[in-house]
Amino acid sequence: MQGWVNHSNCSLNCSWDENTTYWGVEPPVTIFPIPILIGVTVTCVFFFVVGVMGNLMTILVVTRYKDMRTTTNLYLSSMAFSDLLIFLCMPLDLYRIWRYRPWNLGDILCKLFQFVSECCTYSTILNITALSVERYFAICFPLRAKVVVTKGRVRGVILVLWIVSFFSAGPIFVLVGVEHENGTNSWDTSECKATEYAIRSGLLTIMVWVSSIFFFLPVFCLTVLYSLIGRKLWKRKRETIGPNISNREKNNRQTVKMLAVVVFAFVLCWLPFHVGRYLISKSSEVGSPVLSLISQYCNLISFVLFYLSAAINPILYNIMSKKYRSAACKLFGLNRTQRRTASSIKGESSPGWTESSVSL
Repeated sequence: MQGWVNHSNCSLNCSWDENTTYWGVEPPVTIFPIPILIGVTVTCVFFFVVGVMGNLMTILVVTRYKDMRTTTNLYLSSMAFSDLLIFLCMPLDLYRIWRYRPWNLGDILCKLFQFVSECCTYSTILNITALSVERYFAICFPLRAKVVVTKGRVRGVILVLWIVSFFSAGPIFVLVGVEHENGTNSWDTSECKATEYAIRSGLLTIMVWVSSIFFFLPVFCLTVLYSLIGRKLWKRKRETIGPNISNREKNNRQTVKMLAVVVFAFVLCWLPFHVGRYLISKSSEVGSPVLSLISQYCNLISFVLFYLSAAINPILYNIMSKKYRSAACKLFGLNRTQRRTASSIKGESSPGWTESSVSL
């Protein structure tokens, strides 16, 4: 996770293995107690397994089944791809919290994996925002949306969002790098963190504000959009009660409920991330040991929530979308198994037993 960590106050809470000899060089340093690191690592490995499997399933479901290639699901598959890239960076993130000094994986890898995390961060929030705008037009202006919102245009929008994310994360290559403590060039003091140049020049503060704008401005837009969508659906609900409600209306409501939960989970998981980033930038400027310690533990919490956010979306889709569950079961052949089981109980010639009836 891109936290732009600056561990300048290591004397507060650093630990290493005192029984290990390092032939005259400084031993590997960690900031957090070993039991906490073990708990965080186990949790993140669990998120890794669930997240990689779930997001791969989302991409396969959308690409394999034609009826799942809707404009909404195209955005969801783009988010799933972003989450997969985030999980590819997890091993390096875990390496850094276990052994942030010395960093012996090179300057390029230090910059690259944090660039990928930052790019995916921007891509996720932009995709959620674009998806919410698309849902707003589909529900509030359905006739116009049929003409304007097409799969081809949505693919174009997704490409543009990734390009914007790519260039917005570009300053990371200047912002972070391998630095040495106290201006030395010794290997055992190397750290992958925000560079001194970024701190002195104010670039770190600028990037914190840019990152915050990428988060809080879309969240404000999402709040407004879902308020308008909710108002529109409430009016329609009062006008069409009971059997008069169309299947399209029911699907719209279900989709909005699912997306609202996804947005809520996103905000809940990423808010500590931005609070921790702000505290880290302030601790770098002020040099307060207490603020630095608080920022590191806040950063550790946001570290776990960051990967929870990348793993939780497929779980939410399964819980809230019957159509997604049915496609996932079909992907793994569960529908056929249930169909054969039901046929053996009812008899192969049982009338009315169709594939739709065995969908979860």
